[in-house]
Amino acid sequence: MHAAPVNTARALSAPVAELLAQARDKFGAYLPVPAALTRKGWAGLDAATCADLVSKAEAQLGTDWPALPLSLYRSFCEIGAREPYETPYFARRLMLNDLVLGECAEGSGRFLAKIAEGIGLICDELGWQLPAHNAYIRDTPQLPEPDPARPVVDLFAAETGAQLAMVAHLIGPALDNAAPGLTARIDSEIATRLVTPYLTAPPWWTGAQGGQMNNWTAWCSQNMLRAVFLRPELAKMRGPVAQQVAASLDAFLAEYGEDGACAEGAYYYRHAALCLFAALEVLDAASHGTTTPLWQQTKIRNMAEFILNMHVAGDYYINFADASAVLAPCGVAEYRFGKAVGSQALMAHAAGDVARQVDNTDPIAALDLTARVQALFAAEEIAGFSATQSQPGDIWFPSTQMLVARDQRFVLAVKAGHNDDPHNHNDVGSVTLYADDKPLLIDVGVETYTAKTFSPDRYDIWTMQSGYHNLADFGGIGQSAGREFAAQNVEVSLTAKSANFACDLANAYPDEAGVSHYRRQVNFDHDRSVEIVDTCVSSRPATLSLMFAAPVTPGDAHVDVAGFGQIAITGAGAMGVEEIAISDPRLRRAWPATLYRLRLPFAGTRLTLRINQGASA
Repeated sequence: MHAAPVNTARALSAPVAELLAQARDKFGAYLPVPAALTRKGWAGLDAATCADLVSKAEAQLGTDWPALPLSLYRSFCEIGAREPYETPYFARRLMLNDLVLGECAEGSGRFLAKIAEGIGLICDELGWQLPAHNAYIRDTPQLPEPDPARPVVDLFAAETGAQLAMVAHLIGPALDNAAPGLTARIDSEIATRLVTPYLTAPPWWTGAQGGQMNNWTAWCSQNMLRAVFLRPELAKMRGPVAQQVAASLDAFLAEYGEDGACAEGAYYYRHAALCLFAALEVLDAASHGTTTPLWQQTKIRNMAEFILNMHVAGDYYINFADASAVLAPCGVAEYRFGKAVGSQALMAHAAGDVARQVDNTDPIAALDLTARVQALFAAEEIAGFSATQSQPGDIWFPSTQMLVARDQRFVLAVKAGHNDDPHNHNDVGSVTLYADDKPLLIDVGVETYTAKTFSPDRYDIWTMQSGYHNLADFGGIGQSAGREFAAQNVEVSLTAKSANFACDLANAYPDEAGVSHYRRQVNFDHDRSVEIVDTCVSSRPATLSLMFAAPVTPGDAHVDVAGFGQIAITGAGAMGVEEIAISDPRLRRAWPATLYRLRLPFAGTRLTLRINQGASA
């Protein structure tokens, strides 16, 4: 019998819609940055920054626009690979951004012809939605090609609309001089491809059809608002769009507990909580401040600061589900979110990341032209911001049942929960551990998305399976997917000197695994040791798997980890090590070419790992 956990922290109110109702459909425009035509602000940008923008635009002048033939669109349904179409699709939009920013920085008009050409190509695309998203009903098979008469409003259709709206805002009059009627074409495409289907047949991510919301809700809503509120010609659509977005954001917020934890992981924080911030920012500006009280809500602040609690060091973050352990640095969006909710800690973290000037930009984030322009105009303020970055304390997130604890050497994360999270991996009870700011026990993450990733065959992929998440399997049988496969009897204790976690995991496994008892305890004595104790009773042989990014060498009662030291092991039989070759580009951004899976058979019913504070290479 598998009982699903009950989360009592979910919000049931509609704060965004209730506040927005005060606007009474009297909405203004959203103008976050000055248009380039006036040269106000643009002429005052740092000379080196402008030179860099112009240089990147010049590089695009001699580059051909990538082709997007219909055959390439169809290829997704034929072979299941996303990159063949998505790579040139994104390249078009990134080229356009470079050209537009160069034109804004220089203001000479020499990039306008190329910009107009690119906009024309994008407006001529049969569909702005990605092939992987070309469906009208959630979680149904994709259609092989887009139907221009029935647009799909997906993440990147909305992103494209917001991008073109910002282009028109920045250089619209100059564009129309170079290509008469082009901004009217942009407005028409936004109305036809986005606003009309959004209002007449609301997509699943709006919440109009019920069901679970995820990052799509905030991400698409952000861009729907930008597309409409940046364009004065679409002013009549502002009221209906704003009201529907408000209802969607309330549905999105209802998925979060008061603790602000993102069930999709740290990577999706940027497309969830940060996009919520961007959407609320548009509504607040356009409704003359009616939604300003939302910045004082504890839940909103906790959502903003979630990324702080997931941070380990540098570009390393606690990861689970489809999130990677290595993320692009924080930047202007996190800084401004921190400023809105009054979080000096988040502002300091983002400002510190900006100062590091690490070239690890998320290519998807680079599509966001609005955020890129906002970063230019906030650069001076961020560079001048001074605040001490303090290490977060231990924290327990009851909504996702995740513990994060740390001392001067270790950062530990333990996840209970259930196996039906958005972007779920079968990982109930999984543990990750960093030592000296480097990964020790790892969560591998996810490979490059394919059709299989979001199909009924998802859990055939090795990275989704519990046997690769620092958990036990029983005769080769791991955890099952579904909300009913959940942790039970979860206990957490946090004191000034320790963080202790325990839960029962037998319920996360199917009956055929033969598990009658599986209790995991994790004891973290600050500045002393981390201890993991697994107690199992099962009809099948139990074997614990541990994942490492560094070579491991088993000993009699310990394992040596290269670059770290020893982990003491009690209660294991003959240990073995499997090498896993990593070639997938998405995984290689976080991990070396080889990962290591340590297999620890239970000699009895109890197996203990102990990692002492003083252990070193």
